[in-house]
Amino acid sequence: MSQYNFFTYILTNYNKTVLYTGVTNDLNQRLYEHYFGVAQGESFTSKYKCYYLIWFERHQFINHAIEREKEIKGWTREKKVKLIEQENPNWDFLNKEIMEWPPIFTD
Repeated sequence: MSQYNFFTYILTNYNKTVLYTGVTNDLNQRLYEHYFGVAQGESFTSKYKCYYLIWFERHQFINHAIEREKEIKGWTREKKVKLIEQENPNWDFLNKEIMEWPPIFTD
């Protein structure tokens, strides 16, 4: 059976006041897209400058990643904070673990 990587992730802004939960099959590419506002229109992450990865979870199947994203989006901020702090108690920005940070725009 093939192994696939799908991710549920949480981003925040520099001041750590806003949380955004998403899902992707390419975390590096998705962080790049958030940072450069590649998404069409005015996105939540662009508006609130949520570029900083503070938590992520790997899944083998996309449906598991999507289910987890929906679950987390339904939680209170307090419950999300507890999840983040279980693995990242200092809310360190994890972007450098995933990609070159800050990303360099290449066109």
